[in-house]
Amino acid sequence: MANSSSGMQGNGYNEPEHIKRYADFTTIDWVQDSIIERNRRIRKSRTRYHTHRGHDGRGQSWFIVSLVGACIGVNAALISIVTEWLSDIKMGYCADGWWLNQQFCCWEIEGDDALCDSWHPWSNVTAARWTIYIIFASAFSFIAAHLVKSLAKYAAGSGISEVKCILAGFVMKDFLGFSTWIIKSITLPLVIASGLSVGKEGPSVHVACCTGYVMARLFRQFSRSQGKMREILTASSAAGVAVAFGAPIGGVLFSIEEMTSNFSIKTMWRSFFCALVATVTLSAMNPYRSGKLVLFQVTYDRDWHFFEILFFIILGIFGGLYGAFVVKFNMQWSAFRRKHLSNYPVVEAVTLATLTAVVGYWNRFLRIDMTESMAILFRECDSGGDYDHLCQTSFQWTMATSLFVATVIRIGFVVISYGCKVPAGIFVPSMAIGATFGRMIGIMVKALYLAFPKSGMFAVCQPDVQCITPGTYAFLGAAAALSGVMRITVTVVVIMFELTGALTYILPTMIVLLVTKAVGDFLGTTGIADEAIRLNGYPYLDKDDHAYNVAVSSVMKTNLYTVSATGMTIHQIEELLKATQVKGFPIVSSGSNPILVGFIDRIDLRHVIDKVRLIHDLTLDTPCSFVRDSEDQEGFEFADIVTDPGMGLDEDTLMEIIENTATQSVVKFWPWVNQTPLTVSPELPLEIVVQLFKRMGPRVVLIEDHGALVGLVTVKDVLHFTLAEGHEPRSAWNPKDFEGFVEEAWTWITNFMTSLTSRARRLIRR
Repeated sequence: MANSSSGMQGNGYNEPEHIKRYADFTTIDWVQDSIIERNRRIRKSRTRYHTHRGHDGRGQSWFIVSLVGACIGVNAALISIVTEWLSDIKMGYCADGWWLNQQFCCWEIEGDDALCDSWHPWSNVTAARWTIYIIFASAFSFIAAHLVKSLAKYAAGSGISEVKCILAGFVMKDFLGFSTWIIKSITLPLVIASGLSVGKEGPSVHVACCTGYVMARLFRQFSRSQGKMREILTASSAAGVAVAFGAPIGGVLFSIEEMTSNFSIKTMWRSFFCALVATVTLSAMNPYRSGKLVLFQVTYDRDWHFFEILFFIILGIFGGLYGAFVVKFNMQWSAFRRKHLSNYPVVEAVTLATLTAVVGYWNRFLRIDMTESMAILFRECDSGGDYDHLCQTSFQWTMATSLFVATVIRIGFVVISYGCKVPAGIFVPSMAIGATFGRMIGIMVKALYLAFPKSGMFAVCQPDVQCITPGTYAFLGAAAALSGVMRITVTVVVIMFELTGALTYILPTMIVLLVTKAVGDFLGTTGIADEAIRLNGYPYLDKDDHAYNVAVSSVMKTNLYTVSATGMTIHQIEELLKATQVKGFPIVSSGSNPILVGFIDRIDLRHVIDKVRLIHDLTLDTPCSFVRDSEDQEGFEFADIVTDPGMGLDEDTLMEIIENTATQSVVKFWPWVNQTPLTVSPELPLEIVVQLFKRMGPRVVLIEDHGALVGLVTVKDVLHFTLAEGHEPRSAWNPKDFEGFVEEAWTWITNFMTSLTSRARRLIRR
C-alpha cells in the first residue's frame, strides 16, 4: 500500500531507505477479498436460482489451469531448444543446417564429436576460436541487457523473491505483465548462452507466473478476484519448477516450502494438475530428443556402501559452507552494485560475460553450458560417460585439479553475477558448483580405493565390480549446494529423486541435506531469496516465528486519521482525502467518543463520491452517514454489503445501490463500510498479531480496548519495530569499495576456520 499505516499520521522520524521503498507497492487485503468473493458467490447463486442456470464456473477454473500448464510447457521447451542452439553456436555451426545444434547435427555419431564431419568449428586456430567465443558471449549479453533495460526492467533477476511477495499480497505493477513475459522468454536463452554464471531454472518460475497471470487475466472470473489469481500464480510457480527439473511433485513441494505460507488443499490439487500438464506438454515436445525432460536427467543402477556416508557428510558440509558464503557476499556485492553500478547495467552485464568467457574458456568444465556440464558429471563411467578423459585413471589427478579450479572460479563468478540486470537464476549455477566439487570428491575416493583396495574400509567392495561411482558424488554435491543456497530440504530430495528415479539414493540425499541444513543453521544462514527480499526492502514477513516479547500496544500507531459515523460533510471528507495518503479510515461513533464502528477503504470513499455527483447535485455541506438506520435495512441482501466497487459489483448494480442510498440531502456510505474489521486487544502479544498478518493477510489490524479504538498496526509497523530492536538485515551493509569486500570475505573465512579449529581441539582434549 502507498502509505505504511492505513488511517494514521506520520510520526516524524526518518525511515530506513530499504523501508521507504515500501511505498512503491500496494497491498491486497486478503480478508476483504475473501468477503468480496463470498458476496459474489452468494449473488451468483441467487441469480442461478432465479434463472435456473446451473453452471458454477468450476469447470472453467480447471480449463484455465490446464491452459496455463500447457502454455508453460510449450514456453519451457522453446526456451530449452533455443538455449542449446545459442550455446553451441559459439563453438561452431552445422553444415547440414544452420538451425541444428551440435547434438542434432552429430546425432548418428556415437562417442567423440571430433568424428562428426557435419559440425564445423569456426576456426582450427585456438586463439581464433577463443576470440570468437568471447565475441559471441559479449554480444549475447549485450542484446539481453539492452532489451531488459529498454523494454522490461522487471525481466531482470530471478524473480522468485518478488513472486513470494506477490503471493503474500503485495501488488507490483507490470512485474507479471505481457512485456515482462515476452522479454524474459527472449533474453533468458541469450543470457544462458552468453556463459554468465547464472541459470534459467529460477527465472522459469517468474516466466511461468507471468504466463499464468497473462492467461488468467483474459477471464473475468480471475481478473476481478485476487484470491483466485493467487491460486493460479501458486500453481504456475509449481509448474515453473516442474518443467525446469522435470519434477512435477518437486514443483508442488517447492511452492509449498518456499513460495507461500498459505497453502490450501484446493490450491495444492490445482498446483499438482498444472505441474502435471506442463510436464506432459514438455515431454510431448521432447526438446532434447532423448525422452528426458531435462538435459542432466540420469539413472543410477548401483547401490551405495555405508563407508561412503563419511564422504557424503563432507559433501553436506560443503553445501552448508557454500550457501553461507554465497548468500553473505552476494548480498554485499548487490549492495555495492546498487551504490556504484546501478547506472551501468548493460556495461556490467557485458563485462561479466566477457570476463567469464575469457577465464572460463580454458577450463573444460567452465567452457560448456552448465546443464551440459552437469549431464557429463552425473554420468556413470561404464555407460558412455567418459568426457575428455574424465573416467580414465591415468588422468584422475588432472581431472580433480580441473574440477577444483572450476569450483573455485564458478563460486567467484556466481557471487558477482547473480543479481545483475539480466534474467539470472542461481539454481543451476549452484548445482553445477556442487557437481564439480562432488565429482572431485568422487574421483579422490575412487583413487583412494585403487591405492588401498585391501583396506578394511573397502572390505565390502567386490573385486570384479566397480565399487565407487564418482557420478553419484556429483549428484549429491549438486543437491547439497542447491539446498545450501536456497535453504530448502524436502523439495530438493524429491527433485533429485525425480531426476534419477533411484530409490536407493534417497537415504544418501537425505543425509547430505540434513548435514547441509545443520551447517547452515549453525552459521545462521537464510535463503538467498529471503535475503534479496530484505535487501530490496520488500515488506515481507518471513515464515520463521520470532519471539518479540512485547504486546502489540508497543508497536501500534495511536495518532490516527478517523471519520465520524455521523456529522461529517462532503467538504470534510474531501479535505481528509487531500490531506492524507492513507489507504483506509477507521470509523468511530464520534471524535470525543471513539467507539469503533467499522472501517472504510479510501478507494471506496473516492469512488462513491464521484458516482453520486453523476446522479445528484452535491454541495460541500451535504452530510455523510456511515451507519445504517431502520429504513436502510430493507431492499438489500447481505451480499450487496461490504463490497469493493472496483471488483465486487458490476456497474449497473453499483449505480442501483447508490441511487437507493444517496440523495441530495445525505450521502450514505454504509454499504461500503466493513462493519467487522479485524480487531485485537492491546495486550495481545505481537507474535500473535504477526501470525494474523501471515495467515489471514489483513491490510491493517485495529486495536480496541473495551470497544474504544486506541490504535492500529500494519506490516510496516512490524518492520519498523524489527529495525528499531536491532534486527537489521545483514544485507543492508554497503561496502565502500572492492577492497573492503575482499577484506570482509577473508575475515569471514579466517574467523570460521579459527572457530572450527578451536572446537576440534576441545573435542580432542575430551
